[in-house]
Amino acid sequence: MSVTHTSTLTPAALITEFAWPNPSVSNLDLSCFDGLKVLDLACGSGRNGLWFLARGAEVTFIDRDLSAMSHIVQANAYKLQRDLEAEAGPLLPVEEYDIVLVFNYLHRPLLPQIAKAVKSTGLIVYETFTTQQAQIGRPRNPDFLLTENELKSVFANWQSLHYFEGRLCDPQSTQSSYKAQLIARKPTT
Repeated sequence: MSVTHTSTLTPAALITEFAWPNPSVSNLDLSCFDGLKVLDLACGSGRNGLWFLARGAEVTFIDRDLSAMSHIVQANAYKLQRDLEAEAGPLLPVEEYDIVLVFNYLHRPLLPQIAKAVKSTGLIVYETFTTQQAQIGRPRNPDFLLTENELKSVFANWQSLHYFEGRLCDPQSTQSSYKAQLIARKPTT
């Protein structure tokens, strides 16, 4: 699977190009998203969660600024305004979501909560910048950049369904970025 970087108006290629497993591969039926609970964490415009919402999933959008999502008014869409980096911030619910999406966001202290928020046999879909990104553009702060194989090691005991680390290019804008991508299944608890 060749996955490229995408614009902010469409869902990430990691989501749209991934061959979602069917029930014969797992007990989580991903051939149909009806009824699945999805968390779009640090969602920005919500572009990735909207892809799942359009396919019947129940999606919770969390961001510190939800102003870009005022147009979303669907029964199975929940919007929570939270500062995920606040020390006294609320914890994510445990074993609540079938799929957790995290794109272009890294706050290392939150990683254990993210892992715990995924239900047993559920999926993490994570894509964010690596340290190489600082060579070509923003972000440059090492707090927001994954080190080599860091994402893979955080979810080392999960079943990796897709992993990539390197340069991605958006064919529409010709902009590129250095990122790590992971889709992994949580082990049975």
